[in-house]
Amino acid sequence: MILAAGRGERMRPLTDTLPKPLLRAGNRMLIEYHLQNLAQAGFIDIVINHAYLGYKIESALGDGQRYGLTITYSKETTILETAGGIANALPLLTNLSASQPFLVINADIFCQMDYRTLLAVLQRFQTNPDGDLAHLILVDNPPHHPDGDFFLEQGRLATSGHHKLTFSGIGVYHPTLFNQVVPGIATKLSPLLRQVITSDKASGEYYPGMWMDIGTPERLQLLHAQLL
Repeated sequence: MILAAGRGERMRPLTDTLPKPLLRAGNRMLIEYHLQNLAQAGFIDIVINHAYLGYKIESALGDGQRYGLTITYSKETTILETAGGIANALPLLTNLSASQPFLVINADIFCQMDYRTLLAVLQRFQTNPDGDLAHLILVDNPPHHPDGDFFLEQGRLATSGHHKLTFSGIGVYHPTLFNQVVPGIATKLSPLLRQVITSDKASGEYYPGMWMDIGTPERLQLLHAQLL
């Protein structure tokens, strides 16, 4: 799943007439880098949620055929936040299977991670439904988020440790994580993650490669310059 429902207030005026995932850096729209990387990793079925100017996302990407993918859209009449948006899309993500894990990526990041490395995590979640409920990719703390989000100790997410890292916006989840989310209600993801971390139901890994949170016009311009 690619999360693409945000309003992109900090990107204004660029997002006044265009949803943030369709902004361009280098020679592609931001969301196209994710689609390309997912296709190269062997993923086929993609769910994209949208709310603000969502029809423009559907018009730009279509059914995904030209990317070698099948794209299904999860439409939100109101923004449901991250956990609410994922919960709303669960029937599309799991084929109504209570044990079908899935990969989720924020549309407004740029990352060169090889998503094939997460196939083993998906398989682990699939074969052990009583095990971990979340697996997060963590990165070095960027200048705009120096305090980080979570600790990573020997492959486990922890509430304490030596050095906090930043959640990249890339994670593998088991649908059980969203059992308590009320459909149609805006719900943030962070409290759910902290619950499973406290219960030792969350693994993680550090990604040292290129990653950027494209949250402002300045960062978009920086990425554009780097890609060119």
